[in-house]
Amino acid sequence: MMEYTYPMKYQTKSVVYIINNFIFGKDERKGSIVDEKSLTKTFTNLSFDVQPFQNQTRAEMVNLLENVSRKIHKDTDCFVCVILSHGEEDMVYGTDGPVEITKLLAPFKGDRCPALAGKPKLFFIQACRGKQFDDGADALGIKGDWSEDEEKEMDAEDEPVTLRIPRDADFLIAYASVRGYYAWRNEKSGSWFIQALCKVLEEHGTTLDLMTMMTRVNHTVAFDYASKGKIKGKKQIPCITSMLTKDVFFRKS
Repeated sequence: MMEYTYPMKYQTKSVVYIINNFIFGKDERKGSIVDEKSLTKTFTNLSFDVQPFQNQTRAEMVNLLENVSRKIHKDTDCFVCVILSHGEEDMVYGTDGPVEITKLLAPFKGDRCPALAGKPKLFFIQACRGKQFDDGADALGIKGDWSEDEEKEMDAEDEPVTLRIPRDADFLIAYASVRGYYAWRNEKSGSWFIQALCKVLEEHGTTLDLMTMMTRVNHTVAFDYASKGKIKGKKQIPCITSMLTKDVFFRKS
């Protein structure tokens, strides 16, 4: 019978890299430190090995992820990378300019990172994907929302079976906003997306699967937040791209 859940069985802790770029010359992404602290607390509580990195250049970001993809232990169940920065449609910013997101994902593909082949590789990106604002839209009737073909059974004496998997399988990339749109961040309380992500993980991190939790993150951002101040009443919806092949359930050690 085909297994539909990624195994989380190893004693080696799963790893979270937090890349927090908040100083850009004289410009500071205020509130990003709040996000980093929330993420550290949340993933530590889920028994991840949390490793933060601040104010990385483009080359440092690329080298950092290439190095971990080569050195990560084969007994690691899962790899998570959270990027907090400025961004454009298909890019995030190092402190010295933009780098393609695909370039940051590439070292973890199945043919380049055998230690993580067949295991979940999760990327959460808090960055704008454009300059458009979402004015929102009225919706009626939901007022209450607002406040195993290739896998074989083997006997103990059978030879192990090697499954051929796509190079791009087992990734999830969760963006703070849809393509072309602004991602909101409060200078005191952090970004909408990261704070919603941490809230949902804190409440359901060991009981619900990741895709269900990400739908709840979308719901939280969509219905619990709206911009205030000079630019008032704008909305935001995160965007999830999934190449996962199984359900992700986190566990505590």
